[in-house]
Amino acid sequence: MKKGTFSKLYTLTAAAALVSSLLLPAAPGTAYADRGVVDLWKAIKPLTTIASAMNTGAHPDDEHSSVLAYLSLGKGVNTFSIIANRGEGGQNEIGSELGNALGIIRTRELQEASKITNVHLENLSEKINDPIFDFGFSKSPDETLAKWGEQVAYERLIRKIRTLRPDVVIPAFLNENSTHGHHRAINVITVRAFKDAADPTIFPEQLKEGLSTWQVKKLYLPANEKDYTVSVPVGTYDEIYGASYVQLGEESRFMHKSQGMGRIYDEGPSNSYYKLDQAAVSIKEKESDFFDGIAYSFADLAKEVSGQAGAGGIAAELKKLQKDSDEVIAAYPHFADVAKEVHDMLADVQKTASDVKAAKLSAETKTDLLYRLNVKADQLNKASAEALSLVTKVKPDTGELVAGQTTKVTVSAYNGGHETIANVSLKLNVPKGWQAKALSNASFAQLGYNQTVKTTYEVTVPANAALFAPYAAPSLTADIGYSFAGQAAQVHATPSDAVAVLPAFSLALSPSATVLNTLKPQDPVPVKVTVKNYNPGPAQADITLNVPDGWSVEPKAAPLSFSAKGETKSVAFTVKASATVKPNKYTVTAIATSNGKESRHGAQVIRYPHIGTTYFVQPAELAIQAFDLAVPEGLKVGYVSSGFDNIDQYLQQLGVNVTNLTAKDIESSDLSQYDTIVLGIRAYGFRPELIPSNARLLKYVENGGNLVVQYHKPEDKWKPELAPYPIKIGEPLIQWRVTDENSKVTVLAPDHPLFNTPNKITEADWGNWIQDRSAYNPAQWGKEYIELISNGDPGENEFTGTFLSAKYGKGTYTYSSLVWYREIPALVPGAIRLFVNMVSLHQ
Repeated sequence: MKKGTFSKLYTLTAAAALVSSLLLPAAPGTAYADRGVVDLWKAIKPLTTIASAMNTGAHPDDEHSSVLAYLSLGKGVNTFSIIANRGEGGQNEIGSELGNALGIIRTRELQEASKITNVHLENLSEKINDPIFDFGFSKSPDETLAKWGEQVAYERLIRKIRTLRPDVVIPAFLNENSTHGHHRAINVITVRAFKDAADPTIFPEQLKEGLSTWQVKKLYLPANEKDYTVSVPVGTYDEIYGASYVQLGEESRFMHKSQGMGRIYDEGPSNSYYKLDQAAVSIKEKESDFFDGIAYSFADLAKEVSGQAGAGGIAAELKKLQKDSDEVIAAYPHFADVAKEVHDMLADVQKTASDVKAAKLSAETKTDLLYRLNVKADQLNKASAEALSLVTKVKPDTGELVAGQTTKVTVSAYNGGHETIANVSLKLNVPKGWQAKALSNASFAQLGYNQTVKTTYEVTVPANAALFAPYAAPSLTADIGYSFAGQAAQVHATPSDAVAVLPAFSLALSPSATVLNTLKPQDPVPVKVTVKNYNPGPAQADITLNVPDGWSVEPKAAPLSFSAKGETKSVAFTVKASATVKPNKYTVTAIATSNGKESRHGAQVIRYPHIGTTYFVQPAELAIQAFDLAVPEGLKVGYVSSGFDNIDQYLQQLGVNVTNLTAKDIESSDLSQYDTIVLGIRAYGFRPELIPSNARLLKYVENGGNLVVQYHKPEDKWKPELAPYPIKIGEPLIQWRVTDENSKVTVLAPDHPLFNTPNKITEADWGNWIQDRSAYNPAQWGKEYIELISNGDPGENEFTGTFLSAKYGKGTYTYSSLVWYREIPALVPGAIRLFVNMVSLHQ
């Protein structure tokens, strides 16, 4: 993309150049501020069609962003993105969060991405530790659905389809061997759902709850330019948005920063291709559009309805709505004129809905019409607020609450347009069991240009309020009602950031996971507990540790006093295991006791500019894995972190002297002072000093050093010649990994020091691994390397390049594709014992 055009995506100039809400990051909830004629167009374009489309995927960032932008922003189609899990099993390119904490980040990124393309987002995964979890790479849809619970996933997908009633459904991926098993699983259940969502014998309990069956009109699969039914012109340049749909789609993809997504595209023609797989309407071999043969406008809907007995009046009203929508578009970009036409159409939609309820239509037709009219009413309410330049806000005094607290929340409405708004009401919505009392008038006769009305509510959180759940709907929202041109409307508002009920005392243990060496069972385990006071004022608490039976802790308790909310203090404990401790897993829990109430949780604050602030509330626990472990005395390791792992911290806990090497260290310091240098996963791609300094690293080995290199992708600037003897990574990457963490491992060089010193590695050490065995295995390597293990997924050829080691000069170079960065934080004993051996070579 040319520099000037890229700038245009961010700062539109002149009249057509008011800053677009699509492109301005702000806080969550109102992440893209409503700005001018561009967002007015975005609000009214959906009024021109009654069609809908759904894209299904497995992970955040799976969505077909360009096509979603084309459908939603370009055509105004009511567009849905249904994503299965939260991406908990992925890597993190912006921080060290993994697992559930990463899932929270990726969910927030997906929410912000969906706002850019004006897409309605839903997830099949409903809560932390949901069955539909990103458990890591899978080669099989059967394995994926077995782990998720096939009926659980399928029931939720059918529920989404029956609730949202899409005309067109498009799974993001094909069910083919070269594709991630999670992607294949979503394809499998989406294709199956085409018929089953319309079958009343499938999940009949949903119908008893009030849902209706729904027959999707068409299902398309991704295709290519040689074999397709529909070509989607995503390269079309939209003058109002000042970008093509590819570029708009990539703006949303840039929000997936933790996955390194988003690319810059030049202007010019481009297309996405889809093949029709199933249809419930008449079809053609080549179609001009997804919606060929499907009612697309109110006029089309009127034609469909007119064929039913007694539906003439309804058909006429639908034709009137077609005229209304045309008049709204014709009034653009004049705000007041658009507002008048929007309110006229809103009145007609409400009248039509009332008449449909009273009409003698089939139940199926009536349900369909009422659903579509309800969608249009919601869209008209949003368009009304945009056309009237009505700015609504929900502002709590604090977004960090505790059970039993009373706080204040202000709901406001500002009129930035030149038309007077009447009958304004400001209503705050709170969860069941909460109390909200308006401290001032919540109704106002009128609201003129450049005026603000506001109401402050006193909100009381119940003593038994549940702690914050990051995937739940916002706890505080507001409905702002008003009227204009004789027609009532309403806008729904949410706070700009998360409002969270947090532990009164948030507890964080350091370390949060550690090893107890059963060769030295009486070595003390130092534990620091950091306590943050979330109470609204001064508070006192006694901090204690709950330890396993037979263990001891000093001190027994530590009193802490806090003078204000937000104050943080720490207390140190020493934990000792019983003399007879056995290899096993143990848990130490921190407890804060105040006025007879206990806090046993910590609140991890997750804050990034592109997603705002949210929280991960979890039990305040220290996980301890006890096992035998020999660590050489005085072992000195230089660690080159890529930012994707924290193995260095665990090595320090084990008693290894670890130095995190800076760019200056790598470029010019005396590397010979380190017994071993370890490169973190993908380090060459994210530490720019490594490639120019690679000769120094190899010289370090040649002079007697021990260099350990963890896995890389080719796109991490990896070249075979970076190793002392060439190592080529296998491609396609999807085929060069072992996803079964329980797969059999055969040791090919049992006498090698890596399996004997200082820890004797046995078959048991390959047990209880998590998520994967290895990723991005080499396909070719120099004959100088010793192949240390053989391993593969069941039924597939085994890899022998997963773990390679070679003498180079006086030293040793080891390249490993084993997923250490997952195993070691999970305290997998065998992985830790083997990693210690690897960094102890020549000791």
